[in-house]
Order: sequence, then structure tokens, then C-alpha cells
Amino acid sequence: MIKIKVYRKEDLITGFEMSGHAESGPYGYDLVCAGVSAISFGSVNAVTALCNIELDIEMNDDGGYLKVLLPKNISPDIKEKARLIFEAMIISLITIENDYKEFITIQDK
Repeated sequence: MIKIKVYRKEDLITGFEMSGHAESGPYGYDLVCAGVSAISFGSVNAVTALCNIELDIEMNDDGGYLKVLLPKNISPDIKEKARLIFEAMIISLITIENDYKEFITIQDK
């Protein structure tokens, strides 16, 4: 199962952490894993490119762990842009969770 934790401060997303594997299909054909990966990596890439900031990213080699944190000292307008992108990411992930509860869970702290 993929477990996602969303970190917030004063109701604003400050980062997220994903761990585990969906195992909803054979390796290379796991649609839940593919969807979660595409949404999360696309969002991270969008924040990096559109906000022009370096995110604190930690991941392991087997693809079963990703942790992303926003830098602490960024301007309010950049923080708002990043927040909107990450909020859109969470909405997309919740859509997957609604249909595949046995393979993904989201905890919004």
C-alpha cells in the first residue's frame, strides 16, 4: 500500500511524504503506482520550474519512498504558487484514493 502524509503549517502545505508500493498489478503494469508517480513527480517538477526554488527531496533507490519539503525562507508569492500546485496534487491523489482505497491512503496532517 502507498501511504501518503501531507505536512501543513497554518493550513498551508509545507511538504509531503510517500512510502510503500501499491502492488495493484504486476511490475510495470501497476496503474495505481503509475498514477501516483506521475502526479507526484509532475507536481514536484512544476513547483521547481514555475517557482524557481530548490525543494528538499529525499527518496530511495527502489522507488518506494519520496519526501519533499518546501524551503523555509521563501517569499509569500512563491509559497502561494507552490501551495496551489501541491493542493492540486493532493486533489488528484484523493481521486485515486477514492477508487483504489485498498492500495493508497492519504493522511493530511
